[in-house]
Amino acid sequence: MSAMSNSNFSRRSLFRAAAGMAAAGTLAACGGNNGRGSGGSGTHLAQYFHAYGEEGTEQAIKRYAKAYDDANVTTQWITAADFENKLFATLLTDNAPDLFEFHPQIQMVKSGQVADLTDIIDPVKDDFNPADIASHTVDGKIYGVRMIDDPQFFFYRPSLLEKAGVKVPETLDELIEAAAKLTTGKVKGLYLGNDLHAVINPMIWSAGADTLDDKNQIAYHTDGVVDGIKKMRKLFTSGDLLLGAPTDYWDPSALNQGLCAIQFCGMWAMPQFQKTLGDDIGIFPFPKTTGSGKQSVYNGGWSMFVNAKGKNVDAAKEYVKWLWIEQKKYQEDWATSYGFHIPPRTSIAQSATKLKSGLPAEGVKLFNEFGHFDNIGWTQAMITALEDVFANSVRKGGDPEASLDKADTAVNRELKKLFG
Repeated sequence: MSAMSNSNFSRRSLFRAAAGMAAAGTLAACGGNNGRGSGGSGTHLAQYFHAYGEEGTEQAIKRYAKAYDDANVTTQWITAADFENKLFATLLTDNAPDLFEFHPQIQMVKSGQVADLTDIIDPVKDDFNPADIASHTVDGKIYGVRMIDDPQFFFYRPSLLEKAGVKVPETLDELIEAAAKLTTGKVKGLYLGNDLHAVINPMIWSAGADTLDDKNQIAYHTDGVVDGIKKMRKLFTSGDLLLGAPTDYWDPSALNQGLCAIQFCGMWAMPQFQKTLGDDIGIFPFPKTTGSGKQSVYNGGWSMFVNAKGKNVDAAKEYVKWLWIEQKKYQEDWATSYGFHIPPRTSIAQSATKLKSGLPAEGVKLFNEFGHFDNIGWTQAMITALEDVFANSVRKGGDPEASLDKADTAVNRELKKLFG
């Protein structure tokens, strides 16, 4: 699900770790409303959610909580632009939530911030997408329950491609050529987001590389990735790329308002694209960076975690078990009624009527065929290191090899801290 459309932060920033628990400790807590109810009896649980952009999401989460009989569950719906900083600052105070949504991050596990949920997930483990389980597992223990999977692809208007005589791109070179042919007047051929950060990992995967390998060693510094960076520089300087759009890539406005012909975005926005453009909308994965690469689809998403340092860990785990393990009706509602997302539970994904035909079904197909998930060991510092590569080599025209060498130093420093 997208972030608030009038917010000034990138959705990509919420698909990754916050700057770090220690840094968060210097920030103020989230105001006077800590999300805890003052009335009622029994156990009180507080949960934190960032403000989704889709209408009805806040009401849905609160409706689910109200249906739970074994505790009084209240929700803090955080509309601030810096959700992650607000969350991690509050986790260090007496007002810390009992459970919260975020993304799997190894720092949270190693610091003892999140509870082991293996016991409640194990009985249904085989019904979850194996990649979702793997992305939440450290040393054989599972931390966090995936709520939704959010694949991202290129959305395009078939009528514009047909008019320009452009086929759906299958390589990065073809995408660059398509952007040039589709750029007319005030309409740019392509939009990748204002900071380009959303496409860094897809470009790496489409070059046949990865962020880290299965031994937690650098896997992104390859000839294919260097070639991809050079091509991204060519695209950035071509004049065919939409830059400085009013909203970032997670919002469908750029394509819907005719600012571009192709836009990188997420499956969550499909209903908005279809409402505005009708049948004149299609999708394709991130194209092959090099001839030996493979198309890719980035799978973001959100997960529910239990605060291991909270006062009601067992009660919070029971609520997570009730809602995100047992209540399949609510899980399907959350995934398909407020934008389109793929339920992490295989049984729900297979039965979800809204995902069985048309564009949503195509999205599921691309997700299954080309999908990549975040590595739980890929930290914020590592993410920043590759963002710096793009800043130096794509935006400023620096030497990709030199930029990657610098990134290697930063990434290896983090890997040593985490894995020795």
